[in-house]
Amino acid sequence: MKKNIFIIAVVALSSLLLTGCTKEFAELNKSKTAVSTPNASQLFYESVVKFEPQGYLEWYYNAPMMYRWAQWGVPTGGFSAGFTSTSETGDKGSKSIDVLRYANEIKHYIDGLESEDDKAANLPYYYASKVLAIYLGIFDTDVYGSRPYTEAASYLYGGTLTPKYDTQEELFSTWLTELDEAITCFTASGAALSGSQDVVFNGSVSKWAKFANSLKLRIAVRLLSQNKAQAQKIAGEVVAASCGYIESVDDDVLFNKATESSESGDVIYHWNNGFMTGIGANGSVVDFMVNNLDPRVRFCYTKNQWSSKIIKAYYERGKEIPDFIEKDVDYTEVDGKKTFNGFKAPGEPWVRYHGLPAAFDAGKQNSATYDEWMFDAGDFPIYAMEDGVEGTSGLKYYRCWSYFNLMMVNGRTYSPSSFFATTPDETFSISPNSRPWYGLYLGAGEVNLYLAEFALYNGGNLGGKSADDYYTAGLTASVQEYDKLCRLNQCMYYGTTYGYDPLEGVIDLQDGEIDTMLAQADYKLTGSNTDKLEKVFLQELIHFTMFPNECYVTARRSGYPKIGSSLIPRIDYTQVPVTQIPRRFDTGAPAETDIMYPILVEAYKNQGFTVTTPGENGSTLHNERVWYDQGAPEWGAGQTL
Repeated sequence: MKKNIFIIAVVALSSLLLTGCTKEFAELNKSKTAVSTPNASQLFYESVVKFEPQGYLEWYYNAPMMYRWAQWGVPTGGFSAGFTSTSETGDKGSKSIDVLRYANEIKHYIDGLESEDDKAANLPYYYASKVLAIYLGIFDTDVYGSRPYTEAASYLYGGTLTPKYDTQEELFSTWLTELDEAITCFTASGAALSGSQDVVFNGSVSKWAKFANSLKLRIAVRLLSQNKAQAQKIAGEVVAASCGYIESVDDDVLFNKATESSESGDVIYHWNNGFMTGIGANGSVVDFMVNNLDPRVRFCYTKNQWSSKIIKAYYERGKEIPDFIEKDVDYTEVDGKKTFNGFKAPGEPWVRYHGLPAAFDAGKQNSATYDEWMFDAGDFPIYAMEDGVEGTSGLKYYRCWSYFNLMMVNGRTYSPSSFFATTPDETFSISPNSRPWYGLYLGAGEVNLYLAEFALYNGGNLGGKSADDYYTAGLTASVQEYDKLCRLNQCMYYGTTYGYDPLEGVIDLQDGEIDTMLAQADYKLTGSNTDKLEKVFLQELIHFTMFPNECYVTARRSGYPKIGSSLIPRIDYTQVPVTQIPRRFDTGAPAETDIMYPILVEAYKNQGFTVTTPGENGSTLHNERVWYDQGAPEWGAGQTL
């Protein structure tokens, strides 16, 4: 399928673009036919281009906060008293508007058609754009609560410049209705979309119906603390719907927007700025995945820099290496000199994944205990060899812990230095290229794990399937999806080890690995119902490792990871109690000159929100919760069935 970006010549919003030469416009306005009017399919494709749930600034600002508050990631300097402080945010909860304006323009275009058949033929483009707008709207409301939607982006069509703020309860009700309407449209006889304009599903309206139906589950899980009966009813409707739901990876919402662009390379590659440099993997999470041979650890996180060549270089110099790395090394020692024989089971690439300790003050300020974990650990310098002994030049340190795998997020050319390490004595270079980026937005892993959760609430069954059926399908699909994303995004070490270290291992999914993972005791859906629920939630969190918003929302609504758990424990800090960890973002200070000022102030007041700005550090953002979070478990409290 050929995919490229085109520029729409004139849309109803063109008044925003009225700059340039008077003569040029005079020439243009000589003929009405000189103005190109976009059709519904073109407007729809532009709405896909604007569809961006987690853009660069969200990853730069929001993701580090979400990961550390959910304790799914660890600050590279360690957790300290300021980890609950808020930073600037990458958005103000208005992602949905970027797509909604195109949906409204499509509706305006359709309303202007004379033929009822033409109107019906174009309606799928409207509802496909609405599904995308609803998807983004859920992001908007997750941490800001009430949002403009029903009256938003409507001024050009007789609406208002000051749209009301719909409450979260109203939003969920509206979106559920609109998703049902979308399903009806997509499943109607003769419904069709242009495959060339639909880069999401290549024109498959049946897949759009499954997308709309499955998206209802994201709303349902968010309703559990406010209206569990309604949430369970929605889940039942999803599995019973004749259109089906996203049951297998073949139906995933996983696509690349473009391979060519006349607008911006970011549409193809995402972006080329650095981000998430201050957050590493949580050691408890990584150890849990490695111990249970979960292949997703290789896709979600990067290898550390301690390859066999680096370890050999240290041994050659008679130098010590970190204990937690050496425990995986098979070596012999003669007269104090160690010789590297290989890695212990499970070997490469598994032994290259380590997280940071989530303990409080586990950084340099507590170096006696945690110094070996630091990137520039003073205990482990290494220099180039000179005449058979270690010299004083070529100083290097090697990162012993894993980053989040940001090549899953960014298709731009990467400097391999943070992934790939050489000894001080050798030079070896690789030159990765920019790669068209593929994103997963809703998949069978997520959907089946939600259904496993609902099956447990429903006595162990839902729609004729057991919780274990959904759980197994969810884990299987999750691994397959991450493997596919790694392959499509050409992540480091996928399919190649670059020829530097003969003991390096590729990260590709290997035959039988999913079955091996599912056979692990910690991954079997066994134990009490409460035990099973914890396992489902932990698997949801693992699946959302590369989806910071969903990871944060899941930890917040579930109370997992649980303090004191034998699986993945959350650490309870006496220095900073969980009641000081934010459960939403700052409101920001509305400007009195903003025409929306009185509406904003009233919306915050109605939700019980104090106006806060970046730097908030305390209980305010913990206690003043968005509507659906009210009554949800405390951080780390878990749940009981």
